Amino acid sequence: MTEIDVARHSLLIDPHLHIWGWEIPIYLFLGGMAAGLMVLASLLALRPSERSPAARWLGLAAPAVVSIGMGALLLDLALKEHVFRFYLAFRPSSPMSWGAWILAAVYPATLLVGLAGLDEAQAEKAASLAGRVGLGGVVRALRESGLRHRPRLLWANLSIGICLGVYTGVLLSTLGARALWNSALLGPLFLVSGLSTGAALMLLFPLSPAERHLVTRWDLLAIGIEGLLLALFLVGLATSGAEGKEAAALVLGGRYTGVFWALVVFAGLVVPWALEAFETRMRLAATAVAPALVLLGGLALRWILVAGGQA
Repeated sequence: MTEIDVARHSLLIDPHLHIWGWEIPIYLFLGGMAAGLMVLASLLALRPSERSPAARWLGLAAPAVVSIGMGALLLDLALKEHVFRFYLAFRPSSPMSWGAWILAAVYPATLLVGLAGLDEAQAEKAASLAGRVGLGGVVRALRESGLRHRPRLLWANLSIGICLGVYTGVLLSTLGARALWNSALLGPLFLVSGLSTGAALMLLFPLSPAERHLVTRWDLLAIGIEGLLLALFLVGLATSGAEGKEAAALVLGGRYTGVFWALVVFAGLVVPWALEAFETRMRLAATAVAPALVLLGGLALRWILVAGGQA
């Protein structure tokens, strides 16, 4: 047998694989969190009860969170100046095309809903801050428009949030050549995880007792469903053939086993669920420990899946 070593490398001839770095897990994590904030903020606003000042301001958190995530994504793009091309066409068969347009829809929906959710004093403060850059009138006009169409905007905001949460998982699952990502459960898994991290972020702010109790119950439900979907995801991989078993082995005895079970399962699911359930049942003062662990687990889940899929 004759062996030939080639020392050259040409991007036009030789195959080249771009490895996703830290930017993509951050983008997926913050995108999922923004989706959770959109859904939960809409659900809170649809309830007839009075909302706390913190809950009202949190309606404007999603566009800020998703903007940071998109900034991380921009750092990963090789041709940053061509980003605008995503918005020159819509390709139904392309997950990235869907994602680009969903992200574009996030801003008008969240801004209109968020401004409409502010009380008069908060709205005037927001307009005053925007007035420093000449946008005070724009903020007032957007709030008036949001108030006129508030019920429909809340449902639109909730729907876009669900689409955004599912998309963050679909982005990986459509790349079926990567065995760890070849699962239809990634979309629902990332959506539920995003709801949990969105709830966790909300719980770090001074909500009213009634709001905190409700958001905690939602988080408990999301954590439980996330654990179930994660188990089904691993079982599906382990029973789907040689490639799937090899992918599942990454977290079932392989290189990511320790960090997966320590950060995702134990610290990100089991401990915060137990803490929140105990605090709710015993009516204890809530702490930041459980929400912080949920956020850590949500980030670790995406980091491990992105890194493991490229292993």
